[in-house]
Amino acid sequence: MVDWFDRAQELEQRQRDQAIKAQLLKPVPLGPSLTHCQDCDKEIPPARQALGGKTRCVPCQTGFEQSNRR
Repeated sequence: MVDWFDRAQELEQRQRDQAIKAQLLKPVPLGPSLTHCQDCDKEIPPARQALGGKTRCVPCQTGFEQSNRR
């Protein structure tokens, strides 16, 4: 007999699997990061550079992503 706890666990597991799959399908940044933002020319913090493939500072990247959603 299946109760509502089992159904909730199955739903949660299905949603978790979908979220993991979506993350794995995202492109991985390649190559070294720039030292300065390509838009505003401010220095990109070393912690952000260490992630690899970064070309913009956080404020410029945020603006770029928001403009692409529209």
